[in-house]
Parts: sequence; structure tokens; C-alpha cells
Amino acid sequence: MAKTASFNYTCKSFLVFLALSFPATTVALSFGFYAATCPAAELMVRNTVRSASSVDPTVPGKLLRLLFHDCFVEGCDASVLVEGNGTERSDPANKSLGGFEVIDSAKRTLEIFCPGTVSCADIVVLAARDAVEFTGGPSVEVPTGRRDGKISAASNVRPNIADTSFSVNQMMNLFSSKGLSVDDLVILSGAHTIGTSHCSAFSDRFRRNPNGQLTLIDASLDGSYADELMRRCPAGAATAATVENDPATAFVFDNQYYRNILSHKGLLQSDSVLISDGRTRARVESFANDQIGFFENWAQSFLKLSSIGVKSGDEGEIRLSCSTVNV
Repeated sequence: MAKTASFNYTCKSFLVFLALSFPATTVALSFGFYAATCPAAELMVRNTVRSASSVDPTVPGKLLRLLFHDCFVEGCDASVLVEGNGTERSDPANKSLGGFEVIDSAKRTLEIFCPGTVSCADIVVLAARDAVEFTGGPSVEVPTGRRDGKISAASNVRPNIADTSFSVNQMMNLFSSKGLSVDDLVILSGAHTIGTSHCSAFSDRFRRNPNGQLTLIDASLDGSYADELMRRCPAGAATAATVENDPATAFVFDNQYYRNILSHKGLLQSDSVLISDGRTRARVESFANDQIGFFENWAQSFLKLSSIGVKSGDEGEIRLSCSTVNV
């Protein structure tokens, strides 16, 4: 209990910093935003996440990834949930996203008890927060009050999402454009301690030889781990085939991700490059040996991530269905 309390204290203190550092819309967020209008809102989301995760252990990773893809494009406004031609969700970069049914389930429950009150944007953030805690990560108290965006365009996705082949400089530039620091880059990359990736996400680390077999071309990858990846993702593997991001503790939110990288077992090239650059390697080494330190820093970086481009007032709405904007 003491550790949870310290995280909550840190988060509340850090919100003051956020209010001073981000646009004025961030100030619209507050702890207990739904205390009067829908007091059980966070509990309903938590129960939905717990139920879904108990049935499918891949759900937490999907919910956490969904938050990243939402907040980096148009801000944390649930624009990635909107269905239809030409929406963010329709872009090929988002075709592998999952967890939508969990968000929809939570929204349906909330609409029964608190109609037109809780935004889909807040549900996405709360679900990601709960996903981390459910898998053993820190309990983070987050402010709410986000409103749902009315714009969702596929053309906005590619310029705002990190590719798995990105260098440290490319990732730093992208994160900086969202108000996130180099430390935030390393900390939030720790999200890869849970979840899975499709074989295509790391296929550029291998090459198909004339016999149709894969060979390793990325010397930064551990040989035995590379052999395992080639076995799991052979040439011609189904497009739906996936591999756990963390080969050691796949469904536990911990600091194993950083140990994996130092052992040259980072699944994605964008993971491996974090130890090839002096600006990021020191933090990787630090978190690999200090899980509590990683958790404390995660709480702060998660707050910054979930506060990107927050909408309020006339900028947004409270959708009745997360997959469609209100008519």
C-alpha cells in the first residue's frame, strides 16, 4: 500500500508540472472528474479490463499500444477508435491494433449507468492504466476529463507514429514533437515489456536466401534469439502470426525489457538501438537494475503521454458510441 500511495503522490505533484508545461487544455483534467456525475466510472472500466484480461492475457498489451497510437495522432481524443474509410483506424499502420472490443464493452456499460457522461478518450487512458496494473505494474492515479475528437484521418497517422526501423534520432524528434523528452522515450519504450508484435514488424532484421530460408542480417541481435524468431516466423508465415515482445516474462509488466535489450534480445530494431546511443543507453542500464525506479518514472511519463493534445469544451464531444462521432 505504501508504494501505491507514493506513486499517487508523485502523480498529483507532477500534474502541477504538466499544467505549467502543456497547453491550457491540460488544466481541464482533474482527479475524480466523474466523482459527482458517474462515481463508479473508473471501477467499471477496471472491471471490464480485468474480465477481458483474465480470458485473454494478450489484452493488456493491446490496450497499452492502443493508447500510444491514439495519443500520438491528434492527441488523446479516441480518434483511433472511429471506424470508416479514411479514418485513422483504417490506415495500414493501425491494422494490427487490438483491444477495441474491450473499450466498446466498457463504454456500453457506462452508457447504461451514466449515459452521455464518460468520454471514450478517458476510457482508453483508464484501460491502459489498468492494463499495466493488472499485469504487475505500478498503480497510477490519472486525471480525467478528456473529450472525444471529431476528426479522424488516415493521412495523420504515418507522420505521427514511430516505425520499428526508426533510429534514436528519428524517435527523439517524434517524441519531442509531442512534448516528450529523451527520458520519456526510454521509459515509455518499456511498454514493450508486455504485448506482442507481428512477424512483419521485425522482418527487416532477416533476409530470405535463394533457398527461401531466412538468414540473420542484423548483427546486433543475439544469435540464439534470432534462431527462435526465425522458427516462430519462418518465410511465408501467416500475416497474423505474432511473437511476444518480451521472451522472458511475456505477460508481466516489469523491467525485464531493459535486461532483454542489454542481452541483445530486443525484438524490434527500435528497441535494440536504445543501447547503441549514449543518450539512451545509460537509462536502459539504470532501469535494468532498478525496477522500482522504472515504475516511479513510468508513472510520470505515462501522465505526460496521456495528456498529449487533450481536448475540452467545444474542441470535442462525449461520443455515444466510441466507433462513430455523434451526428
